[in-house]
Amino acid sequence: FIRLQLAVPNNTLVSPDNFNALFTMHGTKMIFLVAMPALFGFANYFVPLMIGARDMAFPRLNALSVWLIPFGGALLHFSIFTGVPKVGWFAYAPLSETPYSSSPGVDYWILGLLVLGIGSVATGINLIATILCLRAPGMTMRRLPLFTWINFVNAFIVIFALPVLNAGLVMLLMDRQLGTHFFMAREGGSPVLWQHIFWAFGHPEVYILALPAFGIISEVVPVFSRKPIFGYEFVAVSSVAIALLSFGVWAHHMFTVGMGRAADTFFAIASMLIAIPTGVKVLNWSATMFQGRIRMTVPMMYATAFIIQFTAGGLSGVTHASPALDWQTKNSYYLIAHFHYVAVGGIVFAILAAVHYWFPKLSGRMLSERLGRWTFWCMVVGFNGTFAIQHVLGFMGMPRRVYTYPDFPNWGWMNMVSTAGACLMGVAAVLLVINLLRGFLRGAPAGDNPWDAWTLEWATTSPP
Repeated sequence: FIRLQLAVPNNTLVSPDNFNALFTMHGTKMIFLVAMPALFGFANYFVPLMIGARDMAFPRLNALSVWLIPFGGALLHFSIFTGVPKVGWFAYAPLSETPYSSSPGVDYWILGLLVLGIGSVATGINLIATILCLRAPGMTMRRLPLFTWINFVNAFIVIFALPVLNAGLVMLLMDRQLGTHFFMAREGGSPVLWQHIFWAFGHPEVYILALPAFGIISEVVPVFSRKPIFGYEFVAVSSVAIALLSFGVWAHHMFTVGMGRAADTFFAIASMLIAIPTGVKVLNWSATMFQGRIRMTVPMMYATAFIIQFTAGGLSGVTHASPALDWQTKNSYYLIAHFHYVAVGGIVFAILAAVHYWFPKLSGRMLSERLGRWTFWCMVVGFNGTFAIQHVLGFMGMPRRVYTYPDFPNWGWMNMVSTAGACLMGVAAVLLVINLLRGFLRGAPAGDNPWDAWTLEWATTSPP
């Protein structure tokens, strides 16, 4: 609906209020109810298998974490009956304060995210305990599969970043329900404080999603290149570097706030530095593929697309590390193009690589290679069609978070191309579901190790 509304200039398919509600729920749900549960789900299933453990360290805490996801999702969606929040997934104050958003929808949004945050922290604690305490005899930290290593590092980001968001959400809820004024300027509060709190969680959150994706790619690429990963230690250590640096870059989301030259300079340098360990990983994957005996199966196709698209998204991200460039492009479609190249071109493609790579282990059956290739090409063409052109739209001045736009030269046909690409991604999603259902019901038997992989999960039966 977002893309249909923006397909042509001066469109009235969706009202301004409904459009704001749509992109608020879209952003919130994609982060907290799609990407995080999917990635934590793979970690939950495969980390114990990879280290030779029977289960996670705290099974009951694990069950609580799982059930908090539908509970948090139900609270979030209850806002449909009380007035959907129209404040963006970032809920900037004072727009999210009672005088400007008086319906209870924002309160349900806050409660839903609080519940989901508690479940995420519990999962992080569980992963750390599992990896430290339940490894098989002889499996030292230097022998851990990279998927496990990276999820171990990621769990520390989770347990330090999510409480920051939860603290901010409690403060906002107190503003709305108890008459405090943490974020109301006219009462002595500070709207900029909300931005600092939100982005102090929000940028580590990017790496909470990206690091498990890096772990997936670090498993898929070596197997289908028939070579061990190039520079195992560099991949592991660069993950630690990303975790440490991720907490020092949040205010590059706030260069346009006017923090002053000293703060801008610090966060610009930190944001450029974090590109280095990320770039190291791209070099490791590329060197692993170099002169390997590459088998271009569907998982490897998704992994290759991930490397190319994530690199593009990373490079456009480095442009936002420069305050001067950031000022020009921050509130334009160039930024939307950037973070979707990271979030979809990177993270979603990694999840799809994982689905196709581990489906035989999960189900004991193979997915259709032919349907998988059709899905892949629809997804690649659709994704790049949707978001590549938005870089140009941003440079031409199209602002983000607008529900419609005048008939300026070239804006109309470019938005139509973007909408057509989104429809093609929809076709890819339908093909994926058909392939999964077909695979579960009558896929070819997979055997224990159809890919000739060497991590421990492939040493047991399929399904385990």
